[in-house]
Amino acid sequence: MRRIQAGNVLSAFGLGFTVPYLYVYVAQVRDLGAGTAGAVLAVFAMAALVVLPFTGRAIDRRGPLPVLVGAALLASVGALGMGLASSVVTVVGAAALLGAGTAVMQPALATMIVWCSSPETRTRAFAMQFFLQNLGLGIGGLIGGQLVDESRPDSFLLLFSIEAVMFLVLAGIAATVRVPRSPALGQAPSGGKAGGGLRALLGHRAMVQLCVLGFVLFFACYGQFESGLAAYGTEAAGIDPSALGMALAANTAVIVVAQFLVLRFVERRRRTRVIAWVGLIWTVAWLFAGYAGLGHGSQAMATAAFIATYGLFGLGEAMLSPTVAPLVADLAPESMVGQYNSAFALVKQLALAVGPAVGGPMGAALHGPYIVTFVLFSLGISLLAVRLGRRLTPAQDHPYLAAATRVVARHEPERAVEPAA
Repeated sequence: MRRIQAGNVLSAFGLGFTVPYLYVYVAQVRDLGAGTAGAVLAVFAMAALVVLPFTGRAIDRRGPLPVLVGAALLASVGALGMGLASSVVTVVGAAALLGAGTAVMQPALATMIVWCSSPETRTRAFAMQFFLQNLGLGIGGLIGGQLVDESRPDSFLLLFSIEAVMFLVLAGIAATVRVPRSPALGQAPSGGKAGGGLRALLGHRAMVQLCVLGFVLFFACYGQFESGLAAYGTEAAGIDPSALGMALAANTAVIVVAQFLVLRFVERRRRTRVIAWVGLIWTVAWLFAGYAGLGHGSQAMATAAFIATYGLFGLGEAMLSPTVAPLVADLAPESMVGQYNSAFALVKQLALAVGPAVGGPMGAALHGPYIVTFVLFSLGISLLAVRLGRRLTPAQDHPYLAAATRVVARHEPERAVEPAA
């Protein structure tokens, strides 16, 4: 588990080096124009949508380790190709490789964590993964910003080369991991029919409800960070662009500080109730955003409210990380862990693709309706979470209590019976 988490943080560190600067690199440094830069970002996302439907089956049949190593090598080639690309064709091709590789890594890493953890330790394992990912992305972005120079294309080649090396390091570390072999590896799911995996997943009502909930979660949060919410902040609230960086930094800082502070609270409560609380916290966050843009207060108060919005989102994210991913794993049959993880990653990717397309224009022009829409979405998260809780078993919704109950049942001593006088 330590090796998996170390590889995870190093790959996040590499991504943090380059992702914030992709648009500037393609449009200005390589002088390929804003249209090409937009196409590169779209290809980066579309590549994930193309490969994820096939990833789960490969993980369940071959194991997550070879899939992770192959994805890391593919992403490394894409990163290096991006640094060397100078034409539209080469930069788009490199973006496709990089997007596909990084997308496949997510469910592969999640499945490895599932295999190397028990239901009792899984919550903390996924909390650690999320903490290290954010820490790696934040540090990578901070150091990358100090190295990058728009007047020197070689500085971008250095960034992409470091990213490529980080993916190779991930592949090397993963190759040394001895993952416990699942007894179900290679078995065909759902009664042995080769095509039964997707049908079985779609027939699992609790998993379908969780996917719907996941789409709303990612659409209402991550899908708005750098699109609709940023547009709303600059247009409606008059936030200085530099304050956007402060807001994102506040989001990361809250996650890093709060992750393990909220963990004890989270793991001792029903997972669906935690998700419902997140919906309420994000409702307050959107109300803060509404005050920033529509409250007609001072500019300093608007900026503070906007930064608080991102901070509250970070608090919700810290509560979700040890909740949602372990729930996906606990819902999955033993032979379909990879497919369940890949399906949920696909839902997340769809939300991240649709979110900016819907939220961007609304945040820029329809300020009041934008806030009202996402307040309702956040309240919808709470409603969907409560409904999902009715379909879960006690072990799925509250594994901490279920584990404690098993321990008490197993170790409760029998009372001695006094012989009758």
